[in-house]
Amino acid sequence: MDMLAVIEALAEEAERLIRDQVWVLTPADRTVAAKAAADLHAAVGTPQSQPTLSEVDRLEHLREALAAVAIALAHVHGRLAWFLGAAATALTPVLHWRAVPAEGGPTFGAVVPTPEQYAEAEDAVRRLQSTLASINTA
Repeated sequence: MDMLAVIEALAEEAERLIRDQVWVLTPADRTVAAKAAADLHAAVGTPQSQPTLSEVDRLEHLREALAAVAIALAHVHGRLAWFLGAAATALTPVLHWRAVPAEGGPTFGAVVPTPEQYAEAEDAVRRLQSTLASINTA
């Protein structure tokens, strides 16, 4: 399953749990979700902005997004922590990507992603950001 599909499934599950009042959001959940949404938006921005960046910058932004998820995860427990943990796991392929040449040396398993993989990861972050923003307003 690809990154975007996993994030989409997580988002749909979270939205359903909130709608069905299985997941009752606390003020702390809302605060953390709002901050994480803002951090993700700052990291990845709009679909038009990312393709104009270098591969190094795009990868840096994706890693910043993953860091924002991890930081948010460190501040919560319960369903929001489970949701953020699953989202972080879905985004982990970016940790195995590299944007610089190997120059004949070992890469510790890092691979160069395709432009499509960059776009998919960025779309996944945007979907996650949208879900977190909606958690704040639910």
